Amino acid sequence: MPAVEIKPDVYWIGVNDRTTDLFEGLWPITNEGVSYNSYLIDDEKKAIIDLTKSFKGDEYLNQIDELIDISKVDYVVVNHMEPDHSGILRTLKRIAPQVTLLGSAKTKEMLESFFSIKENVRVVNDGDTLSLGKRTLKFFSTPFLHWPETMMTYEVSQRILFPCDAFGGYGAIRGAIFDDQCRDFEFYEREALRYYVNIVANFSARVLGAIEKLAGLPVDVIAPSHGLIWRKNPSRIVELYKKWAEYAKGQTEPAVTLVYGSMYGYTELMMNAVAQGISQADVPLEIFDAARTHVSYILPSLWTKRGMMIGAPTYEVSLFPPVEDVLRMVAHKNIKNKKAAYFGSFGWSGGARRGLEKIVEPLKWDLVDVFEFRGYPKKEDLKKGEEFGRKFAESIKKESF
Repeated sequence: MPAVEIKPDVYWIGVNDRTTDLFEGLWPITNEGVSYNSYLIDDEKKAIIDLTKSFKGDEYLNQIDELIDISKVDYVVVNHMEPDHSGILRTLKRIAPQVTLLGSAKTKEMLESFFSIKENVRVVNDGDTLSLGKRTLKFFSTPFLHWPETMMTYEVSQRILFPCDAFGGYGAIRGAIFDDQCRDFEFYEREALRYYVNIVANFSARVLGAIEKLAGLPVDVIAPSHGLIWRKNPSRIVELYKKWAEYAKGQTEPAVTLVYGSMYGYTELMMNAVAQGISQADVPLEIFDAARTHVSYILPSLWTKRGMMIGAPTYEVSLFPPVEDVLRMVAHKNIKNKKAAYFGSFGWSGGARRGLEKIVEPLKWDLVDVFEFRGYPKKEDLKKGEEFGRKFAESIKKESF
């Protein structure tokens, strides 16, 4: 894509990534893609805010050359050191060796360890300002959003907030970079939630702290490093992030995520009965096969919903591994205070329940009910499973009143 003017003399110079399969080497984006948003301010002093991966370097540098002589760039603001934002820095430094890098004190340390860069690095502290001529940048420290060095940059005269990873989302730009031009808004909101839970959720308290810190700041445009630029309704993405961050306190929706795995179809038969019972209680339900769905797509449902129904057979005296893997990632993301229930088949002995309890007890989950059956579920077992699901859903619904 060519450069796009956001406000007078302020340009989007990002690139789209539709070829990387795993974001951070972990989270699938094969179908969704992602954008690496970078910004140029063309003033008496030229500043670039956030960079990109080294990927598509020619495309990125050509966009800058369309606007200014890249060798004359004065400043690069490094809001965040992660390589999807800093990867092309070495190349830029070769073209513009005089450029001054601006970042937090922690950024200065990391520039040396990541790139062996020590020269022309200026530390900016919380509240510091920098005049570019007509435009003034103001810097806000926001550590652990989501690395310890992170900060946000604000252009004062045109009220543009550049929050880097905060308020971002998966999803390559489909021609239109602004929220008011987007024709598939639901896609970007869904991918913003998945991005939030995959990348940011562990730092939800920091998200709320940053939102509170910036509450009095007049903002006309929010220009994150991934996803849409918000100019028509910038408060929308802030409200969404605030809502998602508050889910960490347990203020979740009265709904159920059902995650199951099945070796030979026995637990899957029971899953259908349990799901029927949940639906009879008129409680929203999402179902995921842990063996066939990447955890990236499961986590957003679990993050937003109060109830977690787990279905898994006993496998070698333990929990069925695909389900166990999902729960271990849930534990890694520190998702606490869920109401849960478990069902599953076993052959000659149990053991899945013990494996489940080891994982969820430190998370302070309330495991309210367990239903295990031996071998193939009989008609009476399926009837019990239906009632098991209905009873659990009723308990979730009751908590919403």
